[in-house]
Amino acid sequence: MKVILHIGAHRTGTTSLQAYMRRNANELSDLGVGFWGPKHTRKGLFSGIQPMQGQGLNAARRARGRIMLQLETAAQNGVKTLLVSDENLMGSVRSNLRTGQLYPDVGARLARYICGFDGAVDKVVMSVRSLDRYWSSAIAFGVGRGHNLPTPRRRNAIAGDTRSWRDVIADVSCAAPKSKIEVIPFEVTAGRVDSLAAVCVEHGVPRDGAREWLNRAPDAAHLRTLLIQRGDDAGDVPDVQECWNPFDTAACAAMRETYADDMHWLVAGANGLATLTEKLDPTRVRQTLPHGLRNRGQGHDKQERRVAHPR
Repeated sequence: MKVILHIGAHRTGTTSLQAYMRRNANELSDLGVGFWGPKHTRKGLFSGIQPMQGQGLNAARRARGRIMLQLETAAQNGVKTLLVSDENLMGSVRSNLRTGQLYPDVGARLARYICGFDGAVDKVVMSVRSLDRYWSSAIAFGVGRGHNLPTPRRRNAIAGDTRSWRDVIADVSCAAPKSKIEVIPFEVTAGRVDSLAAVCVEHGVPRDGAREWLNRAPDAAHLRTLLIQRGDDAGDVPDVQECWNPFDTAACAAMRETYADDMHWLVAGANGLATLTEKLDPTRVRQTLPHGLRNRGQGHDKQERRVAHPR
């Protein structure tokens, strides 16, 4: 059975994908495709994988046992390809906003999950998004959930941070050295959740007529209303029915340039760490060539890949 982890990132249509997989569960099951989403993974299945105060030393071992038993059950039920989608595997929006960085501990976190699957992960899929849009959506989402509005100084620090998707992808590759790492830009998947699912599972899937775009960040007018209701200063948020951009023109330009650099790096082969998929036709997926040697197989694959280990 092929196991595929879809790890997010947040604010890249993960909720829409998960809703699609649940909505089409019966048709996908007939195709041999199984699905574990947050409603499955967050009910104790992964409990113990990430160290928490009060848990015993054997918590991770017990979690691995639960996962392996459920994988065996899925295989016995005829599942040929299992898609596991949970954006919290990477971390949380709250942590990103608190640190002002993109998933600073994703390497250690994902290494523990890979260990929980006993290394039996064939592919890790992640989505990326232009940094100005990602952070704008993350900030709006956080404020909508009760977090404080970042100060201008804090927003400038976020915009000026040097950590980009390239660093996140490198950490993911270190955590899953035996898995294929596939990167899909959110800009080509928005509103095309069925095509995204087909690329994830590498299989034809039912067409989706719902065209849902779930869990969108609140627009500026909604954010302003929320802030006023909480008694907070809403002076920085305009009263308009559109997405709020908390960054100035220079900051947006700098973040877009960084994202463009990340895309160029991926198109050039990402140093052999990941594959960029920009076309969502599952029968004709255009992927970048790997960096370095073009031959693959015993005696040819000599590229170095760092390995992350859970601590």
